[in-house]
Amino acid sequence: MKLCNTTAENSYRYLWLLSKIFPYIKPYLGRIILGFLVAVPLGLLDGVVAFSLKPYMDYVIGQKDLVFSLFGTEYMIQYALLGTLIPFGVIGFALFQGVLRYLNDYISEWSSQKITNSVKISLFKTLLKMDTSFYDENSSGIVISRFLSDPDTASKGIVQNIKTIITSVCGAGGLICVMLYSSWKLALIGVVVLLAAFVPVALIRKRVKQASNMGMVIGGNITTNINETYSGNKVMTAYCLQERQEKAFEEQIHESFDVAMTLIKRAGWMSPLMYLIASCGIAIVLWYGTGLIIKGEMTAGCFASFVTSLLLLYKPVKTLGNTLTGLQTIFVAMGRVFELFDIQPDLKEKQNPEELEVISEKISFNNVSFGYNSERLVLKNINFEVKKGETLAIVGNSGGGKSTLVNLLPRFYDVNSGAIMIDDVDIREFSLNSLRKHIAMVFQDNFLFSGTIRENIMMGNYGSDSDMLNQAIEAAHLTEVLETLPDGLDTVLGERGITLSGGQRQRVAIARAMVRNAPIVILDEATSALDNKSEAVVQKALDNLMKNKTVFVIAHRLSTIKNADRIAVINEGELVEMGTHEELLKKENGQYKTLYEMQYRKQETIINA
Repeated sequence: MKLCNTTAENSYRYLWLLSKIFPYIKPYLGRIILGFLVAVPLGLLDGVVAFSLKPYMDYVIGQKDLVFSLFGTEYMIQYALLGTLIPFGVIGFALFQGVLRYLNDYISEWSSQKITNSVKISLFKTLLKMDTSFYDENSSGIVISRFLSDPDTASKGIVQNIKTIITSVCGAGGLICVMLYSSWKLALIGVVVLLAAFVPVALIRKRVKQASNMGMVIGGNITTNINETYSGNKVMTAYCLQERQEKAFEEQIHESFDVAMTLIKRAGWMSPLMYLIASCGIAIVLWYGTGLIIKGEMTAGCFASFVTSLLLLYKPVKTLGNTLTGLQTIFVAMGRVFELFDIQPDLKEKQNPEELEVISEKISFNNVSFGYNSERLVLKNINFEVKKGETLAIVGNSGGGKSTLVNLLPRFYDVNSGAIMIDDVDIREFSLNSLRKHIAMVFQDNFLFSGTIRENIMMGNYGSDSDMLNQAIEAAHLTEVLETLPDGLDTVLGERGITLSGGQRQRVAIARAMVRNAPIVILDEATSALDNKSEAVVQKALDNLMKNKTVFVIAHRLSTIKNADRIAVINEGELVEMGTHEELLKKENGQYKTLYEMQYRKQETIINA
């Protein structure tokens, strides 16, 4: 499945999306609810300043003492004292609100991060289950964007935005209560204006979804470009590709800018329109409220309190509108995230599979055909057997399907037709773990993980003891390499092991394969990228690895091919010849003989000389 083709089609199914993310929210629900409860008084306190204007205007400015009854007792506060209490009261409420805001932000951020981490961990588990074809189809940038950036937008944003909605709704509710207390007639106008201000939010929902999804796709492409520039820096430098990379990056940045501007054009008018609607409401209130004051139906303090509430109401309403718009982006991200959970690898393990315990007799390829897509077969009707302990060298033209053939044995891919058998049992009957534990592989370009040399070797078999480790190091001719490194086995490697030479990396990979101690060894052109000196050392290490094993070796070195028990010649996806070196050379016009004359005779001349 190509991730760049997804459209987040479920981004309007809000209840479905919330039900999908709820299992990740549930463990932290207590803190989330606490944060939401803190958000309630935090929003309600927005109306304190507006409410305080009524007594301040009516009593302090009007120089009237405040007289009120409480539990049947009459009390009086002088206006001068009231003029001191109200400002200090406003400061006290602001301080209290600040403490609540800090607690609310901390609780929300803690909960959001925890939810995001849980989603990322689950997504990473999903990523680990993907088969090789998934990685073939999707670039690293798209994978990084979809599995890291989208969860941040989706899970982290949902709590923050719900908290903002609660705060805004409570703030708006508190201010509306102040407005109702001041004048229900004017409050009615304010509520109508409030409802009218939300009309633009409903109008831009679909437009926001499309632009948000496009922005996320472009973000993945930008990440891919940066990742390729980093990983391919030597090729880029050698072929002077800086201008190409720069041009591609500029185009992606400009494309991202265009999408961002499209989003602004589609959603940016919402705020001015809301402001216009609110301004019309304020204008009506000023006109109608002036009439009420003249008629004596409300005091100047009530009017000042009301107008302040109305002006303050614009902020939570605007925040609420922007938050609801932002929620659509979050739901798009959530739709994209939960699409990832629905991806199923093409390669599946059968229910209740057998465990491969031992290889007793042979490995058979029976009428095996395979293609990376349905349009073109890479391998066609391959038939042969390899007995236990036998070494099979695989040779042929470049791109003929040699690597594909050996990649089918550990089930990196599944055959399109036919079957690969171990002791007459289809390998699809075995669990993937038990099958792959019986196979050790050394590739042309072996990947070393960030970490120490010891850690990279032990990845072959974490159950290896120090004796097995030391034997593997010695057999892989790695001892002399370790002696040149200041920290020896505990030397920390750079990304992909770039602090070691190609030959040194290969010897680490061979040691890793040795500690695995698997009965099947696959060598995929393990020395083709090395110079003669490094190749000679690595070949000795490979010879040690191959002892008493069933070996499939794709090789370009004549000595390896000649020493194999049999040679399989693969050409254009077909097995055209099979036999020993001497048998195949006797075939007139044979393809191996032609290959030998073109590529290997020179090697033999040099060796004999």
